[in-house]
Amino acid sequence: MPTAFVVTEDGLVLEGRSVAADGTALGEMVFTTGMTGYQEAVTDPSYHGQLLTFAAPMIGNYGAGESAMESDRAWTPGVVMSRAGNGPGSGGPVGWCDWLRAQGVVAVEDVDTRRLVRHLRDRGAMRGGISTELGPEELIARVKEHPSLDGRDLTPEVAGPRRIMGTDGPRVVAIDCGMKRSIAEGLVRAGCRLEIVPAGTSAQEILALDPDGIFLSNGPGDPAAVTPVIATVRELLGTRPLFGICLGHQMLAHALGLRTEKLPFGHRGANHPVRRTDDDRVEVTVQNHGYAVVGDALPDGVEVTRVSLFDGSVEGLAAPELRAFSVQYHPEASPGPHDARYLFSSFIETVA
Repeated sequence: MPTAFVVTEDGLVLEGRSVAADGTALGEMVFTTGMTGYQEAVTDPSYHGQLLTFAAPMIGNYGAGESAMESDRAWTPGVVMSRAGNGPGSGGPVGWCDWLRAQGVVAVEDVDTRRLVRHLRDRGAMRGGISTELGPEELIARVKEHPSLDGRDLTPEVAGPRRIMGTDGPRVVAIDCGMKRSIAEGLVRAGCRLEIVPAGTSAQEILALDPDGIFLSNGPGDPAAVTPVIATVRELLGTRPLFGICLGHQMLAHALGLRTEKLPFGHRGANHPVRRTDDDRVEVTVQNHGYAVVGDALPDGVEVTRVSLFDGSVEGLAAPELRAFSVQYHPEASPGPHDARYLFSSFIETVA
């Protein structure tokens, strides 16, 4: 198979073998520790603008198919693996590498992913590149010219069209900032009629739909830069019960007067322990984020409800008087542990 190069902006060069589309992919180099859910990760709009390194030694060993799609396309332009499988299996009738090639994703295997992950852990997430056509020096030069994710609002690029799911139950309006299908399905299964509107929809337009509750979705980019949605959330606070996940959690934090900061290398995987502050119970969670809410100066009426047991970062917020709450992790866990799936039902119970 043809040779490919993987580089980071600070000069690390690794060699691998191309297993999917030819070309050059640029973006923020990040890693996930998840051993399953590779297709779900690549089709999660939250990975838009990022190159995804899989820390697990074998990826693609159970195939790919329609059932694992979290959106209608792959969003990460490049994938780095130690070893890649390419046969059908329980995940679908298509081989993983064949699926990546059809999606136009530049993907490589036989890369020293352990070294790459340790490099990112030691030095932090940074821009990177994967190429089947450029040499290391030219690729690093291209990487340095590529914009970072800091300060970029990517939600207009990933938000889907307005749509309705479900037929019964209270009406929930979801602001789509890059919403995973399994999150929408989780809300509908919990018993609501879900009306999804794209990021950029005004508070007046949302309230005109007469919702019983409002949901803020996950999505990519720097949460501090999503100022239009943050302004909308600020107007909506207190009008209806509100629940946010991941980017939605961070946007709620900004609307409440808190701030976010970039984590050294982010939280991405399916084994992240989170402590609930009200009863000290621990939930094992699925996470995918590079920024975190800073909870050192809480406004009146705002509580930290969950804390990461990895680094102490804020994993949940609540503003009871405003009927608003959020979590940093993914309750839908598609795939992953189901410890937090009750949160969908808890939200629907508040709006029923």
